[in-house]
Amino acid sequence: MSAPQKVALVTGAYKGIGLEVVRQLAARGVRVFLTARQRGAGEKAAASIKGDVHFVLLDVSDVESIESAARVVAKQTDHLDILINNAAILLDDAGSVLDLEGETVLKTFATNTVGPMLVTQAFQPLLEQSKAPRVINMSSGAGQLADGLQDWAPAYSMSKTALNSLTQHFAAALPRFAVNSVSPGWVRTDMGGDAAPLSVEQGADTLVWLALDAPQSLTGKFLRERAEIAW
Repeated sequence: MSAPQKVALVTGAYKGIGLEVVRQLAARGVRVFLTARQRGAGEKAAASIKGDVHFVLLDVSDVESIESAARVVAKQTDHLDILINNAAILLDDAGSVLDLEGETVLKTFATNTVGPMLVTQAFQPLLEQSKAPRVINMSSGAGQLADGLQDWAPAYSMSKTALNSLTQHFAAALPRFAVNSVSPGWVRTDMGGDAAPLSVEQGADTLVWLALDAPQSLTGKFLRERAEIAW
């Protein structure tokens, strides 16, 4: 008797690492809900991948959009095994904390920190139906306190530090779940730029490993290259 098909949802997955994660999951037989806040881009991305991939409209900074997406997905599946909170924005890559505006911080946190929290809450009922639910948060080395702080993209960096903390809170609150955050490294994406040393395939590796191959007992950790790092 074959194992039931795993079901995953990946936010902000119409390009970059998110799209590559969807591609790799689909290639391994996972049914994937690919989300994006722009319908045209999301539908095009989903259609570009061979496999069981479905587009769902979702803006993680909008509560009504999150609730709507959860209802849409619940009509198409009775469970969710994997949630990957990938959607993020970078608004202040050239700025200093000395010039940082509150509005920039609020917008950044709404997508990068509050968004993953609300999405995880909204999809918790479907995740509870999985025998081995997994939540993976896309973080960044920019949010790593243990490696020394730099005055680069302070709003983005703070949002990722907070996301690592959020990961630990969810891991404690949901002991049956595997909840982890990932620093993919410096990857050649629209955000990372052409000078980055890593491909999107390399950037996606740890996320896919956590989604499908890592032990379920691994939880509440911050990882890079499949290994725990201090945050």
